[in-house]
Amino acid sequence: MDQSTTPLVDALTHCANRPNAAFYTPGHKRGQGITERQRHLFGSAAFRADLPELPDLDNLFAPEGVILQAQQLAAEAFGAERTWFLANGSTCGIEAAILATCGPDDKLILPRNVHSSAISGLILSGATPIYVSPIYSAEWDMPMGVTPDSIEMALKEHPDAKAVLVVSPTYQGICSDLSAIAAITHAHSIPLIVDEAHGPHFAFHPDLPPTAMQSGADIAIQSAHKVLSAFTQAAMLHLQDSLIDQDRLCKSLQLTQSTSPSYLLLGSLDAARHQMATSGKQLMGKTIEMANRATDTLRLFADLRLLQPSPKLPFQGDCTRLTVKVSNLALTGFEADDILHSKYSVTAELPALQTLTFIVSLGNTPEDITHLIEGFIGLCNLPRKQSLTPQPGNRGQSPLPTVIKTPRQAFFSIQKALPVDHAIGHVSAETICPYPPGIPALLPGELITEGAIAHLQDTLAAGGIITGCADPTLTTVMAVAT
Repeated sequence: MDQSTTPLVDALTHCANRPNAAFYTPGHKRGQGITERQRHLFGSAAFRADLPELPDLDNLFAPEGVILQAQQLAAEAFGAERTWFLANGSTCGIEAAILATCGPDDKLILPRNVHSSAISGLILSGATPIYVSPIYSAEWDMPMGVTPDSIEMALKEHPDAKAVLVVSPTYQGICSDLSAIAAITHAHSIPLIVDEAHGPHFAFHPDLPPTAMQSGADIAIQSAHKVLSAFTQAAMLHLQDSLIDQDRLCKSLQLTQSTSPSYLLLGSLDAARHQMATSGKQLMGKTIEMANRATDTLRLFADLRLLQPSPKLPFQGDCTRLTVKVSNLALTGFEADDILHSKYSVTAELPALQTLTFIVSLGNTPEDITHLIEGFIGLCNLPRKQSLTPQPGNRGQSPLPTVIKTPRQAFFSIQKALPVDHAIGHVSAETICPYPPGIPALLPGELITEGAIAHLQDTLAAGGIITGCADPTLTTVMAVAT
């Protein structure tokens, strides 16, 4: 296919600029009704292209024209058999993938460090989660990926499972051995779903890890906005192989997406695909160079540690993802993030108790890397307070939770608010996450443990944010009424 074309962008450009008396939504009528503040912040052109499903623009849920062409171009560029554009983020793609493969009481094998959207998929589908433990690094206090052996063991114990879902790469860019996992799932004649939200750039440079599609996954969901140039909330779902009922997947996507998808988001997916298909290797080469410069410089700082593969910590990772351990500075990641942001105008993607994670992408500049390095020089030269007492190595990692009810059963149960100290031993009715990265510490249907509560309290005390709970102060927790 001719990857230099942009069928959806071209159609939007034509419709936005032609004379037209608009008697259709949205109400601003191609920007004629916007305020001066809107025009100043967003510009008029964005509103002219904020159009509904006009005849020239195709229909996302029954594409026959420019959307279909744009999706076919994306499938070829990203190495898939078929691609769907998503206007509700990777969240709707993960939910739809679960709905397409699992029904009520069906078993889904997945790691405990999944994004909260997978839990939403379990609630919507009624599927039963079979959790596997990812490898955990006590030194870094983070999951390091899922092993093929853990998936094989789960399938031996649950041969009736309908699908396997894994997260690769993780927020920190750590990848699992997807080729081996795909071989295992296919040997059991079930599909592999990969939450590849942070890996849409992998297809465009040989120094990056192989993609989920290259590794044999059946479905991969990618957030095109996280590291590519699409608008926030724009994502893609890629499919290959014959283990997926495509008609059911289409119906599932209709359930989880808006019936009025934003053409600004859809058009940005077409444009981002074009950019990567025509210039992706060059852009990723420059991105990798910038990330390597940051890594090579920061690793010289005696009080900083960088997450990198080593004989002690073997893993395959994304070299454009930079995770720095700052606890030797007697700072939490949250404190370091606040200083970098407020004093040096350098903002991390993900602060945690001991680390900061930075995303280096095609939108960064060499000057950004200079500012990042200067910010860390400033951090390292700050007067030291009393040494930071390191958290126990397994504070964020507990044994696999005791599942009393499915997430759906707990979600629809009668619930009550309990004082947090009295909630331990009860069944959680909430999905409670330190955010980002949106990996739940408590899930609906799980037994509330002292370790999970302590982890959430540590996050709050250190300046982090938790989401999903009715009481954001964590004074109370919603539990299933007994």
